Amino acid sequence: MAVTAKALFFDVFGTLVDWRNSIACEAETALKPRGIALDWPAFADAWRGEYQGALEEVRAGRMPFCKLDVLHRRNLEITLGRFGVGTLGEDEKRDLNLAWHRLDAWPDVPGGLARLKRKHWLAPVSNGNISLMVDLARRNNFPWDAILGAEIAGDYKPKPRVYLAAAAAFDLKPQDCMMVAAHSNDLAAAAALGLRTAHLARPNEHGPGRGESAPSIQVDYAVKGLDELAEKLGV
Repeated sequence: MAVTAKALFFDVFGTLVDWRNSIACEAETALKPRGIALDWPAFADAWRGEYQGALEEVRAGRMPFCKLDVLHRRNLEITLGRFGVGTLGEDEKRDLNLAWHRLDAWPDVPGGLARLKRKHWLAPVSNGNISLMVDLARRNNFPWDAILGAEIAGDYKPKPRVYLAAAAAFDLKPQDCMMVAAHSNDLAAAAALGLRTAHLARPNEHGPGRGESAPSIQVDYAVKGLDELAEKLGV
C-alpha cells in the first residue's frame, strides 16, 4: 500500500545540494588568487567537520540559539587557522562564509522538486537559516511553498521541536508529512515523531563512495533520485 503525505520536508545540505564540491570550488576561487595553495576538498571537509559540534553547543543549551551563518563563521575561523591561512581581511572572510549560500544542487533536484510540487506542499526543514535557504532556492530553482526549520523552531535537528514545528506551520499532523533526507539519523528522528520517511541516496556526499547509498534504518521509501520518489508517490 502506498504511503501518502500532503507535505514533503527536505533536508538540504548533502540531500539537495553538493556542499563538498561547491565549498571546495568557492574556497579555491577566493584563496588561490592570493597565492594560497590548499587541498580544497580537504578544506571543505574540515569546515563541514566542525558543523555538528557547533550545533551541539546550541542543542545542549551551552550557547543560545543563533543562525547557522554565525556558526559557519566561527567554524571558518577555526578551519582557516588549522590550514595556516592568516591573511584574510574581514570582508574576504565575510564573503567566503557566504559560500554556503552559493551551493549547487545535485542534478536531479530542480526538476524533481518541480514534479513533486504538482501534488505536494514542499519545504526545506534544514538547519540552514532562512536567508541561506532563500539564496539556495533562487540559485537552484527550488520551488518551496515555505521555508521551515531551525529558525522557526529556535533549535537544530534532530531535536523533536524542529520537525513538529514544521508540521504545525502547515497545520498538519506529523503523519501527514514526509521527511526526505540522505541521512538515516535525520529520518530516524522524524520517524520517532510519526513522520513518514524517504531516504534519498547520495553515495558521494563526502567524496567518492563516502555517503549513504542506502538507509541504515527502516524507511517508507528508499530512492536513488527525486524522480524515483515522484514515481513512487504517483506524481
